[in-house]
Amino acid sequence: MATPADRDTILDLTQRLLVSITRGDWDTYKELCCLSLTCFEPEAMGNLVDGLEFHQYYFNLPSGPTPVQSTIVAPHIRIMGEVAVIAYVRLTQKIADGKPTTVAMEETRVWHKQGGKWKHVHFHRSPAK
Repeated sequence: MATPADRDTILDLTQRLLVSITRGDWDTYKELCCLSLTCFEPEAMGNLVDGLEFHQYYFNLPSGPTPVQSTIVAPHIRIMGEVAVIAYVRLTQKIADGKPTTVAMEETRVWHKQGGKWKHVHFHRSPAK
């Protein structure tokens, strides 16, 4: 049975993953993700992406000096043995055209415990409406 500590772990890992994305920290992202990570996201134009290569492209782009912050809103976590699913709205705050802006995305992420460590194995992101 899942404990509050298990849920805290999944929430902490998801926040760590988001921080690695906003900071462009490829090493941490790669450490947290399974090499065969799959996803549906707007950047994939309706296609299922398999593997990390697609994502690495975005980490290799130059990043600006402006701060970016991601906040997880209303997370729902379900743990089923060695698999965990977290669904939430992600609010990303950043500077666009010199003004603060916030973008909302609906995200579902799947974690799988492999060799005693949680690995991010699949996600689905779509714009919040």
